[in-house]
Amino acid sequence: MECLRSKARTPLNGTGLIGKEPWWKAAVFYQVYPASFKDSSAEGWGDIPGLISELDYLADLGVDCVWLSPVFESPQADMGYDVSDYQAIYAPYGTVVDVDRLTAECHARDMKLILDLVVNHTSVEHAWFKESRSSKTSPKRDWYIWRPARYDSHGRRIPPTNWRGYFAGPTWTWDEDTQEYYLHLYAPDQPDLNWENDECREAIYNDTMRFWLDRGVDGFRIDTVNKYSKRTEYVDAPVTDPQSDSQPAPEMWCNGPRIHEFIREMNQKVLAPYNAVSVGELSNMASPHDVIPYVSASAKELDMVFEFSMIRLGTGGGFGPKYIYRPYTLSTFKETVKKFQTFIEGTDAWTTVFCENHDNGRAVSRFGDTSTPELWRASAKTLALWQITLTGTLFLYQGQEIGMVNMPSEWGIEEYKDVESRNFYQEAVDSGDEQRVRDTMHGLRILARDHSRIPFQWDGGKKNAGFSEGDRTWMRVHDGFGEINAMKQRGDQGSVLEFWKRALRLRKRFKDLFVHGRFTALEEGDEKRFVYLKESTTESGGNRRALVVMNWSKEVQKCVDVKKSLGCEGADEVRLLFSTTDRGPKMVGGEHEAALRPWEGRVYVNFEAGDI
Repeated sequence: MECLRSKARTPLNGTGLIGKEPWWKAAVFYQVYPASFKDSSAEGWGDIPGLISELDYLADLGVDCVWLSPVFESPQADMGYDVSDYQAIYAPYGTVVDVDRLTAECHARDMKLILDLVVNHTSVEHAWFKESRSSKTSPKRDWYIWRPARYDSHGRRIPPTNWRGYFAGPTWTWDEDTQEYYLHLYAPDQPDLNWENDECREAIYNDTMRFWLDRGVDGFRIDTVNKYSKRTEYVDAPVTDPQSDSQPAPEMWCNGPRIHEFIREMNQKVLAPYNAVSVGELSNMASPHDVIPYVSASAKELDMVFEFSMIRLGTGGGFGPKYIYRPYTLSTFKETVKKFQTFIEGTDAWTTVFCENHDNGRAVSRFGDTSTPELWRASAKTLALWQITLTGTLFLYQGQEIGMVNMPSEWGIEEYKDVESRNFYQEAVDSGDEQRVRDTMHGLRILARDHSRIPFQWDGGKKNAGFSEGDRTWMRVHDGFGEINAMKQRGDQGSVLEFWKRALRLRKRFKDLFVHGRFTALEEGDEKRFVYLKESTTESGGNRRALVVMNWSKEVQKCVDVKKSLGCEGADEVRLLFSTTDRGPKMVGGEHEAALRPWEGRVYVNFEAGDI
């Protein structure tokens, strides 16, 4: 049969057979944003005991590893991404002992735990920075990046460079006591560490990594991992925004001259000796091929990274117009997915699968359709089917599995708590351009980080959606929690949650196809259907194929020629392995399957290949 005799190609990953792959490749990671997951203390702020109370929920979902966003001691200028003590826990979350218990409880359920490692910068309240800014002769002065002022033609003091930060405004803040500027790529509360300093790096490895690995955690999600090495000549960036004194300059601090040296050292000294899993946040990459050095197995740097080209679609870039929404076509979306599905082929590198995290709007609101309850449910399931059939390690974000949506559009800017959202909005207001203010607010309603941070919707019949018994919550609970919540969906086989459970089991059962399979895009110019082929080489040398067909619209669409797309001919039989609906024949006898309903998705396999 043609679909079984297809010539096998070189396996995707050069490390060998699937059975010898590391555990994290086929694992399902689940990101917990702790402030919003579960509050056990009725204070309106999520905590670690609350997370522990819901570990059975995660285990039942099919989670293999919990990724806990920052819980370290922090003034919370950027929700914990401004750490003031890496060995202490922010009191509203709990204690170090609570983290120890969380680790043990995860391990008792055969789940692992990784922490969020934030070491590009600290808080201004960290003891290291306090000592660094105490004097120009401080032993830790060079642990951060300090530079003298410049002066313009009128004798006015200006920053060392014209760089613009990620949260709007310049990347330099003046320190009156020591009469120099310090660098911060994010908020002024988040001064950048100087990775050029050997003693600083050793302190990072010892105080922030070994401390927690010795306590039993299994690895780290590593924040801003390609920003540790800056261009140390500190020159101005080209003027690309004439309306601003500060200019975007990621080329000055991303993928710098010593970045691979630093990450290899981190791996050699800490990650490898502990066999700790690592996933880095990698931004501003010129091309997929630039990602490979970070995740090549032979390079011995990181296990995997998050690359953001797909999830950033719709934004106006990373700086000034970031929240001026830019529509895009499905073909552009598909091209981006294809690029980061296929770039590892023929290499020993690895990739990740994700469409939500704590820094973006909800996937079903951005990529699906929430205009009616029926389309919300259908598109949420199709997004799930899309994610579980992609190659790489799968990451889910809390609430994704129940189809949580963006904050209601009628909510005003006062409900947006994030430092980035508020700074970009204020920048628009300060411009005096009313259209820019309206455009920025429109973009925030789609893209803002706040959408992913509202409280988890556990129970539609309980106060605050079951997130907290307190009188107030740190962010407002979604008005629609009565319709979208975990309790309502549990046991309902037509729900988004139960669909995710089945989908994750299917992904693991056919991991050769869906986790490790080769990706081939089909129907690339189609603006309504998303179609691709997944192929794998089995340990016995055989070849399997699966066809993923999705209607990415609210109108009925014709299905593709399934047998032809799978490379099967004549009497060869094809099976509908999985779909977002319950209807339709299981065997495909003709050239074409029934029409695709709005936002319907299907997975077909050749009959023998599935061993169903």
